[in-house]
Amino acid sequence: MDLELSDASLRLDELAAVFAGEPVRLVVGAAVRRRIAAGRRVVEQVLRSGETVYGVNTGFGKLARERISEDELGQLQVNLLRSHACGVGEPLPTATVRAIMLLRVATLSTGRSGVRVELVDKLAELLSADVIPVVPAQGSVGASGDLAPLAHLALALIGEGECELRGRRMASARALARARIAPLRLAPKEGISLINGTQVTTALCCEALLRGENLARHADLACALTIEALKGTNKAFDRRIHDARPHPGQRVSAANLHALLRGSAILRSHRDCDRVQDPYSMRCAPQVHGACRDALAEARRVLQIEINSATDNPLVFAEQGEILSGGNFHAQPIAAAADHLAAALADLSSISERRVEQMVNPDLSGLPAFLTPRPGLCSGFMIAQVVAAALVSESKTLSFPASVDSIPTSANKEDHVSMGPIAARKALQVVANAERVVAIELLAAAQALDFETSLETTVALRALHRAVRRTSRRLTDDRPLGGDIEAVARRLRAGELLAAAAAAGARIR
Repeated sequence: MDLELSDASLRLDELAAVFAGEPVRLVVGAAVRRRIAAGRRVVEQVLRSGETVYGVNTGFGKLARERISEDELGQLQVNLLRSHACGVGEPLPTATVRAIMLLRVATLSTGRSGVRVELVDKLAELLSADVIPVVPAQGSVGASGDLAPLAHLALALIGEGECELRGRRMASARALARARIAPLRLAPKEGISLINGTQVTTALCCEALLRGENLARHADLACALTIEALKGTNKAFDRRIHDARPHPGQRVSAANLHALLRGSAILRSHRDCDRVQDPYSMRCAPQVHGACRDALAEARRVLQIEINSATDNPLVFAEQGEILSGGNFHAQPIAAAADHLAAALADLSSISERRVEQMVNPDLSGLPAFLTPRPGLCSGFMIAQVVAAALVSESKTLSFPASVDSIPTSANKEDHVSMGPIAARKALQVVANAERVVAIELLAAAQALDFETSLETTVALRALHRAVRRTSRRLTDDRPLGGDIEAVARRLRAGELLAAAAAAGARIR
């Protein structure tokens, strides 16, 4: 992906390609370079004046009262990176680190950090050459920024730590040499500007959001297929009902479901049956799916602001020639959004699992037990529903909010922290669980619909059924379904099932 950072804002949807694994070739535009240079001039002015300014010529955190001599300012920056690079756990995925690097360039490009243009160019050069630092996932409390993981990322600029180059992990110095990139020599304030910020939390939450938005559209598709398989009604999706309670997400999901079912021969065949109402998991789908959509919309609002914000401390205001200390590194807005997102997606998977139960339970469905043509000899989808239940239960435990927790750090100087990276990592796991649950619903609905041989569903749902069947053949005898679930989840994540329905005329928002 080729991208130029200019005065125009970075957009969330531009990150989708990064999370999909595309390398990034990044250019820093002329207007941005002028803005960065203006901020740097203020820092250099302060250094010449001898004024004491936090992060420029002082220690950090509890050590802020320690004045650092001029001849040690460079070493101060290197020491900061080395001391803070103590993250632990598995490395973050390469695509996630690319996104973090892009977001880091974006925040430094606001000109509020006071770094040199050379530093921003160097970070963009590493990203464009696909020299990706190895960044451990754990160790940040989300204030003062994502210090430990960002320190691992920053070490690569000076030729320390580890990087990944063309899929191989090696010492950063070796990776830089192979890419013919010279290490950077840090200037005053640049160390703290590289590690103060929310970019790790933000990147993780952005990925959870983008995958969650895609999942919400697929959840409507899966629900419609289930309603057809169970001979449900679309009356509960009448626009008038949802205009009477006009939550935006609810109205969108209701419109999707109504459109997907419109014109179905299966639906017409039982329109005058004695079933008055469908179970909540079908009838209330717009209300539940819609609440999830509204949570996603709020997370998008927060993250769109965050990816173009200055999250350093102190901040440089070149317009007034001032440097001000504040707390924009605190990740509470993203932490709260991630927790809300996790809870909403956990509930989306919960209602999906209930629809699976409606299909596999013969007392509820009127279909063969566990959707197998040979009940008793075969168990069919019995354990697929158990897997869905396990995933939903796990997501419920992951939905306890991390953002309500705080443990004071740095000798109580940093006495309230956000736990943002923990909230964002949990949200990502909940998304992954929910993708698999909806994949199970799609598989079960396709199997259930196979028992209907005389009537056809709508064109769009037939296309969806065929797309599922191209990945997973009909279950006639028992076989391990784990691979089928994972394969359908991958196609869901890639948007292929949605594309199949769209090609047949579905317009899913």
